[in-house]
Amino acid sequence: MQCCRVTDLRDKEVICIQDGTMLGSVCDVEVDTADGKLLSIIVFGRLRWFGILGREEDIIIPWREIKVIGEDTVLVTCEPPRGRRKRNFFAKLFSERK
Repeated sequence: MQCCRVTDLRDKEVICIQDGTMLGSVCDVEVDTADGKLLSIIVFGRLRWFGILGREEDIIIPWREIKVIGEDTVLVTCEPPRGRRKRNFFAKLFSERK
């Protein structure tokens, strides 16, 4: 059995294994204080327009959807939020056209 501290989880990249989308980094966790169990990890929503327009909704990933916790990444099976793009704007701008 491997142990992992909450501080070790923080800032690990969260990736959806269904389509390879990077959801963000772990910023917080939800713990059931009565049972002492980790319920979910929380990924902050992305900034909209450099933060001027706020941020998207946070992504809450239940513990049952976490498949692997690696050294740098957390692999999950949850559905990525709608509107998440796999490639950023600049990658599309400079990609080869067919």
